[in-house]
Amino acid sequence: MRIAYFGLPLGATLLHADGHALSFAVLSPVSAPGRRRLERQLGAARVIAAREAGPSLEARVAAAWAAQPPGLVVSWFWTRLLPAQWLTAPLGAIGVHPSLLPRHRGPNPYYAAIDAGDRVTGVSVHRLEPSYDTGRILHQEQLEVGERDAWQLARALDRPSLRSLRTVARRLAEGQLLPERAQDEAQVTWAPEPSGEALRCDFRWTTERVLRRLRALAPVPGLTVEVAGRAVTLTGARAAPAPPLALLPGEAAVVGGVALIRTGDAAIALSRGTDEATGQPLGEAELAQLIASH
Repeated sequence: MRIAYFGLPLGATLLHADGHALSFAVLSPVSAPGRRRLERQLGAARVIAAREAGPSLEARVAAAWAAQPPGLVVSWFWTRLLPAQWLTAPLGAIGVHPSLLPRHRGPNPYYAAIDAGDRVTGVSVHRLEPSYDTGRILHQEQLEVGERDAWQLARALDRPSLRSLRTVARRLAEGQLLPERAQDEAQVTWAPEPSGEALRCDFRWTTERVLRRLRALAPVPGLTVEVAGRAVTLTGARAAPAPPLALLPGEAAVVGGVALIRTGDAAIALSRGTDEATGQPLGEAELAQLIASH
């Protein structure tokens, strides 16, 4: 089965290793390792870098498609909608979304799953359509969210994402008829990039809720707080008992050498951050010193 591939180099390399013939591979316009290996496997002429192709991308894809028409289109971490004409291979087009669709459609399901307090998330192999994340589901795999931050969750989902994609591609290549399930529109939630209030937290919340928001924002962009007019971006904290002080939620103190911020029910102990003015990383000791000095 010939595959037209769109996404990061690793996915194309693994599909090639599985024995699929790749008509061509179009690489996402983001930095990622593996391009040179893929060019050795397929030949440089069949690897199209979207960033370099610019306005000529559609013409180059059309020429590559005509030269070796694919039986299936596969997308893995492609960063934009595929035009409708690229979804017309005989076996259609499939992609993987890092959530349990229809929950958390959109560009940042990692933030959404953590911030919502989901116990489990996962990956969904689905049919690609001209709209984001709406196609019928062919396969899903679950993963516990645990105490991961957004970056850790994204990395943890890479392996099941690739595993599920390769499983579905293999079964389609073998001519298997896969069950397909339409998404329940009543269960849809949206996962945009966080902005506005989604970048902040209310320290009147419970400790558990504050830590969820911090993990959802870590390590980038992080949760920015102000210490005596100085911006500090927090990227790590843990639950702590309420400090033995008459602090209001959002007020900070150093107790036992650890910087604490009062929450609605207890406190968080600060472990990692960055001084926004200098870009200096701040560990537990530096954060305590900063709080103590103000």
